[in-house]
Amino acid sequence: MVHLWVRAEQRANEERVGLTPEGAARLIAAGVRVTVEDSHCRAIGIDGYRAAGCTIAPENSWPDAPAEAIIFGLKELPEDGTPLTHRHILFGHAYKGQPAGQVLLRRFKAGGGVLYDLESLVDDSGRRVAAFGYWAGYAGAAVAVKCLAAQMRGGICGPLTRYADRDALLADLRADLDGFAPPSALIIGALGRVGTGAGDLMEAVGSKVTRWDMAETAHGGPFPEVLAHQIFLNCILARPGCPVFVPADAGERPRALRVIGDIACDPTSDFSPIKVYDRATDWQAPALRVWDDPPLDVTAIDNLPSLLPVEASEDYAAQLLPSLLALGDLERGVWGRARAEFDTHLARV
Repeated sequence: MVHLWVRAEQRANEERVGLTPEGAARLIAAGVRVTVEDSHCRAIGIDGYRAAGCTIAPENSWPDAPAEAIIFGLKELPEDGTPLTHRHILFGHAYKGQPAGQVLLRRFKAGGGVLYDLESLVDDSGRRVAAFGYWAGYAGAAVAVKCLAAQMRGGICGPLTRYADRDALLADLRADLDGFAPPSALIIGALGRVGTGAGDLMEAVGSKVTRWDMAETAHGGPFPEVLAHQIFLNCILARPGCPVFVPADAGERPRALRVIGDIACDPTSDFSPIKVYDRATDWQAPALRVWDDPPLDVTAIDNLPSLLPVEASEDYAAQLLPSLLALGDLERGVWGRARAEFDTHLARV
């Protein structure tokens, strides 16, 4: 019998979960044993999982789970260096040369465990079977708006908190913008999941939105149009050949640009298209001021969907559930491809 163990998230400001009570009931009906850890912060309460028939385990007890259990979480494991003996499903961020990812792979090698990286769960065409992209875009655009509103009032954006739902978020943004005209925004990567979410948020607050994708950026730059908008939202991942959208001297140039939302959030990559900053921001300090007169702020947070944890969890869990229902065959399909990628990268450690 497949035993799926849903662990509590241990990262600050992380309330999402990849399995809803309704999904757990589907798995149990299909013969999967489901254990769910209690959690002091999960956006979806434990009672629903209990009613669905899940076994409830103490928070953060997964290291003592049975050896055959598959441990399922979203964000990083505690960086305590311990060998990892179980099979794990999570966002490992371990296959692009990231230093922390290399440490994670060494822990799997030491313990004999296996990583099924959620970024590596792809269908036959190579498309990811589940992604938080829409909500990353939606929340990333919201944070950029908050940064601009704070700036227009003479300050800088303060700490963020999660919202009960999108209506609560939009009400807060409209209050932030009260007395100001809706900002103009340029989105690059507008046709993807992330860009779609960003565009929906900007439209919801009344912004005039310019949407660009591959056709508009194919000439490779420069892109003076970026500087002509108050908000620029980058929704494409850094990769070789990616053009520079915001050069290092952008702050010095004449510009309407006041806030950059780097939703892709890859500032340390050599291929980053935004050259005015070099480190991510976080929930406590969402805005990094990179130029003073006139102000230019960058916001780049790597767990944006947690701003709306209920909607983000429900959407992602629905996308992922068909793959979880296929956990009985880890050698083929989605899971077989993820295992093959893990084996390839582990061999290089």
